[in-house]
Amino acid sequence: MSKQVITKKIEKDAWDAALNSSFEKNVKKVKVDGFRDGKCPRNIFEKKYGKESLYNDAIDALLPSIYTEVLKESKLEPVVQPAIDIKNIDENGVEIEFTIITAPVANVKKYKGLKVKREKVEVSEKEIKDEIQRLREQYAEIEIKEGKIKKGDTAVIDFEGFKDGVAFAGGKGENYPLEIGSDTFIPGFEDALIGLKSGDKKDVELTFPEDYPSEELKGQKVVFKVTVHEVKTRKLPEINEELFDDLGLTDVHSKEDFEKHVKEDIEKRKEQNAENKLIEELLEKVAKETEIEIDEEIVHEEVHRMLHSYDERLRMQGLSLDQYLSFAKKTIEDLENESKDEAKKNITYRYMLEEIANKENIIVTLEEVDEEIDRLAQLYQMTKEELVKAFGSKDMVQYDLKMRRTMEFLKENN
Repeated sequence: MSKQVITKKIEKDAWDAALNSSFEKNVKKVKVDGFRDGKCPRNIFEKKYGKESLYNDAIDALLPSIYTEVLKESKLEPVVQPAIDIKNIDENGVEIEFTIITAPVANVKKYKGLKVKREKVEVSEKEIKDEIQRLREQYAEIEIKEGKIKKGDTAVIDFEGFKDGVAFAGGKGENYPLEIGSDTFIPGFEDALIGLKSGDKKDVELTFPEDYPSEELKGQKVVFKVTVHEVKTRKLPEINEELFDDLGLTDVHSKEDFEKHVKEDIEKRKEQNAENKLIEELLEKVAKETEIEIDEEIVHEEVHRMLHSYDERLRMQGLSLDQYLSFAKKTIEDLENESKDEAKKNITYRYMLEEIANKENIIVTLEEVDEEIDRLAQLYQMTKEELVKAFGSKDMVQYDLKMRRTMEFLKENN
């Protein structure tokens, strides 16, 4: 494992100096009878509050320099904050134990010639047709329809449910717009309305599913009294210049152009999906050929990084992590436990790729980093400073580019 314990002794002279600084800080916060504020002698202060009252601030003042000294002497590079334990402490000195976690060692046994096949991308006529239908539905207009209800129509209805002739709670609605085929209501309800028209009334006899959440209603036979007020249908736009303008397709001027554009768009998405799948399968296969032991502290740190990132994404949608947990009826501990496997996988892939990069001498120069910053800043329409801030630092841009080059190496040598 990548865990090392180092004990550091702070001798009396340094400890006395730290205790004195702690006293100078703390004496200003207390009032002692017979002395002006901040003028109480140390021996009186210690008699009243105890020598131990100075220890915490003294240790806090010493820790940064002691920790720097420990890292310099040990030549260790921690990947998480160290655990600190005070082993012995009195007026003569203090002994501090640092538990330092360094990067795990990934022993990658095989990463070339993995023979992972890339998924072949094809686009069918049905996929093109379905996508065009989806795009048209985005701009469909709702209009009142004369005639019978069909699947896909919206019926504006009054309804009330009865069990054994008695209305049950939550079973009533007025002027409710129900899209037929949306499976909003229990099975059978929406199908029972097909064929009705505005002004019709119907008693719909149904049985609630056995797995229905209400104990009172699951598996029970009921009758819904339904009145249809209106029937609405979606009118799809024609495939013409107006639709192309709505979709922002300035280079599309005919049905043939539109179909070609849709096909190319689907191809791009499928190509990206195939690329992502290839990368994931390559990483999974290399991981099976990799030996690595990961300390729980590193997993814990990665879990918190993931949850912080998830919280930021939620906030961009107007939610917070606390709100999500409330909606999902979960605790933060539940989310942490659910994230552990993904965290371990992320860590494995990270150190696995670093080891491959080291073995293959994959490097990224500072000049290449600057070029990448320029490229990404233009792509995302950001300033270079904003781009670097989004990554965290220039070093992170360099690291990201190095990892992507390592993935390219894996694909080229697959």
